[in-house]
Amino acid sequence: MKFSDNVSGFVCIGEVIPDILLDIRYYSSFNFIGERIDGYEEPVALMTREAAQALKKVSDEAAGLGYRLKIFDAYRPQKAVDHFVRWAKDPADIRMKPYFYPDLGKKDIIPQHYIDEHSGHSRGSTVDLTLFDMAAQQDIDMGGTFDWFGEKSHPDYPGVSEKQHANRMFLQGLMMKHGFRPLESEWWHFTLENEPWPDTFFTFPVSTAAL
Repeated sequence: MKFSDNVSGFVCIGEVIPDILLDIRYYSSFNFIGERIDGYEEPVALMTREAAQALKKVSDEAAGLGYRLKIFDAYRPQKAVDHFVRWAKDPADIRMKPYFYPDLGKKDIIPQHYIDEHSGHSRGSTVDLTLFDMAAQQDIDMGGTFDWFGEKSHPDYPGVSEKQHANRMFLQGLMMKHGFRPLESEWWHFTLENEPWPDTFFTFPVSTAAL
């Protein structure tokens, strides 16, 4: 494991996929902590060039079927992960519990690996996203929300409807077809199978000025 502030292999996803939709939750206060996260200086999405190019193929196929990609998070600097860990170790700060982890005790967040000291997002080839239905003008129904801490977020969670499960599998199928692997605990989370920096965690901020 090594750390780097080298931005040379990264691009802004909006420049590769001009019609991408962005809902960068960690730039806002609507996230499981309830405040802007350290390292998010602009509401933009950055990724390694290889991951962005693969995501462009997903986007092109989705567009042909009437959908657009909506990104919640992509590259995540190590200082943001450090912010998550500090918050997880503070038992008093539960302001967003009703919205993101109502059934989970805060003391269990790190032991159950909802938060770890290092994240694949910091390697630059992981993305959190959903599909936006252009005809309906809304996100497709996944039967659960982004960053929900619980089994309901598992892609194969049996408690969702057949349609919601089909929507999860539709997104997963599109992503896997173009080289991304899913995460068994989060329906929105995908990592480029052949990520270019599998052992490097990056530290520069989420900002177009950083590139």
